[in-house]
Amino acid sequence: MSREMRVLHEGGRFFEGPRWHQGKWYVSDFHRRVVTSIDERGRAEKVVEVPGQPSGLGWLPDGSLLIVSMTDHRLLRRWPDGRVSEHVDLTAHCGGWANDMVVDGRGRAFVGNFGFALGRGAKPAPASLLRVDADGSTAVVADDLLFPNGSVVTPDGRTLIVGESFRNRYVAFAIAADGSLSDRRIWADLGATETRKAIVPDGCALDAEGCIWSADAASAIAIASRPAARSSSRSTCRTVSGRSRVPSAGATAIPCWSAPRSATSRLSNRTHSMVCS
Repeated sequence: MSREMRVLHEGGRFFEGPRWHQGKWYVSDFHRRVVTSIDERGRAEKVVEVPGQPSGLGWLPDGSLLIVSMTDHRLLRRWPDGRVSEHVDLTAHCGGWANDMVVDGRGRAFVGNFGFALGRGAKPAPASLLRVDADGSTAVVADDLLFPNGSVVTPDGRTLIVGESFRNRYVAFAIAADGSLSDRRIWADLGATETRKAIVPDGCALDAEGCIWSADAASAIAIASRPAARSSSRSTCRTVSGRSRVPSAGATAIPCWSAPRSATSRLSNRTHSMVCS
C-alpha cells in the first residue's frame, strides 16, 4: 500500500514526538529546543521553549501539556494559563537521556529513557520504564527494555505498547487500575526476514483498526504492523500492511502520529518538514 505525501510544514531542525490535540499537531523540535503547534493548514506557532531539549508530549486531564526535557531528565508541565513548572525530576531513574512518552486518559505518563550514553561510545544497556502519576509521584513499572521509544495506550486504557528500538520489536503490557503493569509479551517482532531488513521502531501511532504505524529509524519509511499471535515460542509480526516512503533531505527516521478516527496521517521527517497523507 502506498500513500501520496505532501508537505504540511517546513522549517524545523529535528522533529520528534508529534501528537494530535484539539485540532492541532504538537511537535518537539529538539535542536531548536521548542515545542510547536501546527494547524491543518500548516500554520505554526511556538508553544514553549525547552532548554533541556524537548521530546515526548502528552496532556493531563486539566489540559496541562506534559513535556519530556531530555538532557536534564525532567518532566515539565505547561499549565493551561501558560505557566511552566517542573512536574518531576527523573534523574534518579535514567541511565541516559529521557526520551519518548505516552500519557493515558487518567493523566499517568509512561516515560522511557535511552538507558546509556548514546553518541558517546557507550555500550547499549537496558533501561527502565517509569510511570509518573498526575500528582508527580513516580514508580518504575518495567525494566530490561532496550531503548524504549515510541509508545501507545489502547483506547480502552487497558494495554500499553512500547517500541524497543534496539530489539526491533514492540512489547505490550496490561495496565491495572492502579497503573501497574503485568502480562508482558511481544506484540510485534520487527526483526529481519527473508523479504525485509530489520525495522528499528521509533515514533508511532495506533490507528482505528488496531494497527501501529511506526517510523523506521533505519530508513525513511513508515510501516503498519498488526499484533503477533500469542505463543509460548518466539512471536513474529503477522503482517506489515503498509509502507510509505517519506520525502526528505537525508532524513533517517520519521516519528509519526495519526489523527483519531481519521484516514489522515502526519509523518515528520527529522530533517526539516512535516508531511501528510
